[in-house]
Amino acid sequence: MSPERLYESHLSSLPLLSRGKVRDIYAVDDEMLLVVTTDRLSAFDVVLSDPIPGKGAVLTRLSNYWFDRLGRNIPTQTLDLPLEAVLTDPAEREQVAGRAMLVKRTRPLAFEAIARGYLIGSGWKDYQATGRLCGIELPAGLVQADKLPSPLFTPSTKAEQGDHDENVAFEAVVEALGRDLAEHLKQTTLDLYTRAADYARSRGIIIADTKFEFGLNEAGDLVWIDEALTPDSSRFWPADEYRTGISPPSFDKQYVRDYLETLDWDKQPPAPALPEAVIEQTAAKYREAERRLRGED
Repeated sequence: MSPERLYESHLSSLPLLSRGKVRDIYAVDDEMLLVVTTDRLSAFDVVLSDPIPGKGAVLTRLSNYWFDRLGRNIPTQTLDLPLEAVLTDPAEREQVAGRAMLVKRTRPLAFEAIARGYLIGSGWKDYQATGRLCGIELPAGLVQADKLPSPLFTPSTKAEQGDHDENVAFEAVVEALGRDLAEHLKQTTLDLYTRAADYARSRGIIIADTKFEFGLNEAGDLVWIDEALTPDSSRFWPADEYRTGISPPSFDKQYVRDYLETLDWDKQPPAPALPEAVIEQTAAKYREAERRLRGED
């Protein structure tokens, strides 16, 4: 497989802790991890067999950009250390260059913190069936892709690979984490989303929704971890093409989801192979999202 398409990393100098849907995680020591963002792509919680060229590098650059831009009011996982500090083999550094981050170890929370600003995806399906979004009452008469009256915090469980995440009520988070931490998690999620959405709109992108992950450090403080406002964890819509009543064009993996929805597939492994045209178009959408948000080629 070409260096532009890294499906799995293989670093013999560090112990591999896990392979997630997208990231390979290696142990460095008791305080530090090496996180490699591969070009794997998951849709409907199933990892596809076809990597998206350059995707991992785009996600890494965007995550670092957002951590730096929005991380002033909350600790983040990032460490300002070069790869040379832990990978002495030039071949191993070359394998993961541009797609690896050295991060602090934390204790991840057992919930995904989702912020929704628009009625789309599973939220739209939920609203059609119940008039609610993840149990939260909404006004009648909303249509697909409508902007919500205010952004909503809709947590979900974090499923094991191959299983599906499940939306949960806020009270389930309170029961698991305690009222104070649950409220802090909710407010932090909505604050990060609002600030990111305001900035992205100035760059011609609507962030319809996004997923954050958080952990706790040894002091019990909330730490922003994993990835930050990437096309994998967010719905990015071009503002100049936005309209309601449809699933708007996007700069994210919704393009792949929409393709898979046209197939006779039960959304269970194994996933269908992607045509090369879909792979290349997806890669182009990820690059365009980065170009618009960071303002760089």
